[in-house]
Amino acid sequence: MPTLRGWAALGVATALGLLWVGFGELEMLGTALFLVAATLTGVAFTRLRMPHATVTRHLYPAQVHEGDHVVVEVEFAAAGRSAANLTVEDSVHGLGVARFAAARAAAGQHLVARYEVLCRSRGIFDVGPAVVGVTDPLGLAERSAPAGGPDRLVVYPRVERLDGYPAVRGNDATVHTSRPTYAPHGGEDFFTLREYQVGDDLRKVHWPSSAKRDQLMIKQLEIPWQARALVLFDQRSTRYADAEAFEQAVRGAASVVSHLYRGGYSPDLWAGEHAAGLRSGSRYAQAMEMLAGVRPMEHVDLQAAVTRLRRNGVGGGALVVVTGMPDDGVLGALRVLSADFSRSIVMSVTTPGDEQVAALRRGGTLAVNVGSAASWAPAWRTAMELSWSTASAG
Repeated sequence: MPTLRGWAALGVATALGLLWVGFGELEMLGTALFLVAATLTGVAFTRLRMPHATVTRHLYPAQVHEGDHVVVEVEFAAAGRSAANLTVEDSVHGLGVARFAAARAAAGQHLVARYEVLCRSRGIFDVGPAVVGVTDPLGLAERSAPAGGPDRLVVYPRVERLDGYPAVRGNDATVHTSRPTYAPHGGEDFFTLREYQVGDDLRKVHWPSSAKRDQLMIKQLEIPWQARALVLFDQRSTRYADAEAFEQAVRGAASVVSHLYRGGYSPDLWAGEHAAGLRSGSRYAQAMEMLAGVRPMEHVDLQAAVTRLRRNGVGGGALVVVTGMPDDGVLGALRVLSADFSRSIVMSVTTPGDEQVAALRRGGTLAVNVGSAASWAPAWRTAMELSWSTASAG
């Protein structure tokens, strides 16, 4: 179809035609005919020279967090015929558009273009499909068509590095530990893969995964009780003062999931009506993707959800509830679930001195309380030290 320049040329041709009718100047008619012919020739040129193309896309790194940069590599290959005055447009919906141009692409030639995207916010973004176009030499006409398929860019929430783990009880109620321990021999059922730790049996190394990740990976055949954890994220919009408070809570949930995962725990995540399953092989990726797309909800029956969770047999070393301003719903969830966990923690985004937070502390719950613009790490560290002093006193 004509470009903006092509439509302008057709408009000028129409005006010159009207002037020719009025004044009879042949030069006006000739110029009008030339502009019309040039535009039509451009339309025909783009129709004939439109290439059959394949477009593939790669994103580096595969895992990216809020505030990071990701490099998108687009590879174009023309099949069947060469193309001139080629353009390739690739878009990350909600983040931006990249446009590339090439003077010529021979049949079978591979062209590679790269662009960088700043991931300003968490979320799940569609990338592509790419749009391939050609223009005529005069820029009077263009033709475009989608090529290749779309990809997904999952931007995880920003994660803080936390320090310290809650003191929990294992199967032996007289023993406290802040790190989960794995039996050296394990059971008979495969549970998951984890990174090698000093003292692990080398016969348990999973060599294909170790070669792929470039680090030793151990087959874990059983999960100890104290290694299990549940992170419950409160999506109720009424519990958050504003959008920034909700985002702070999301970052807190992502930080604690990452922290527990690195520490050898097998954390489950519940958010709204969705949960990362206890036996899923890619638990961490599923949990972080869930947090990447989580949104506040107006109608969430927290009590019913907690009842379903307990019916499914949750339990273990640590229960972490992430919320905004704690209310009776959070207190009720703790009453129902805390009996199945050795240690309960509430991470809340609210003002210092909140009465509900004080009530949680009086009840023996570890309370990690920050404001919308504060850091989770110092408050988390203080709460973990408190858990150890409490455990030692018992």
